Amino acid sequence: MARIYLLINVLPGKDVSIRDTLRGIRGVTQADVITGPYDIAAVLEGEETSDIFSNVIKKVRKLKGINRTETFVAIE
Repeated sequence: MARIYLLINVLPGKDVSIRDTLRGIRGVTQADVITGPYDIAAVLEGEETSDIFSNVIKKVRKLKGINRTETFVAIE
């Protein structure tokens, strides 16, 4: 099982709606609005890291209101 942590910056006022949308995407196991330099932290899991990256590119990064994402691969 592969896991990545995704930090997201969104447009002002979009944090809750994007968090809720993320929670409905297959492979997203957690998404929370956070404080600090990022607006949302999400955890994505899948069989392979490449599957997760595909999910990020095809679904997450296409959400309107996302300005920037930063991805961190978990090493177990």
